[in-house]
Amino acid sequence: MGLDMYAFKVKKEDFNFDRKDDKQEELMYWRKHHDLHGWMEQLYVNKGGTEMFNGIPVVLSLDDLDLLERDIKNWNLPHTTGFFFGNNPPDEDSNEEDLAFISKAREAINDGFEVIYNSSW
Repeated sequence: MGLDMYAFKVKKEDFNFDRKDDKQEELMYWRKHHDLHGWMEQLYVNKGGTEMFNGIPVVLSLDDLDLLERDIKNWNLPHTTGFFFGNNPPDEDSNEEDLAFISKAREAINDGFEVIYNSSW
């Protein structure tokens, strides 16, 4: 058990919050990247989310990706803890992977896809 985190893309016309199907293409998988998960949880709350943030998809916009990029580059991801989250603070390697994800996500959005973050723990 532990924190598993995913980003995927799906054509806007095929996106449905209530199902996962073969029309979704994985962009990134993270394992126990708890501070990034904490950032996504804050985004979820800022977008009006009120439920416990586990297994809830969040659509990422270009503006969201700009904010995430800024916070990664400024080492400003919120310190986040949880029983299943592990203890893997961000480092140069994780930042590089996260920035590569942001690049892929921007490309997907510009190509007409929705980019969604989801997690399970």
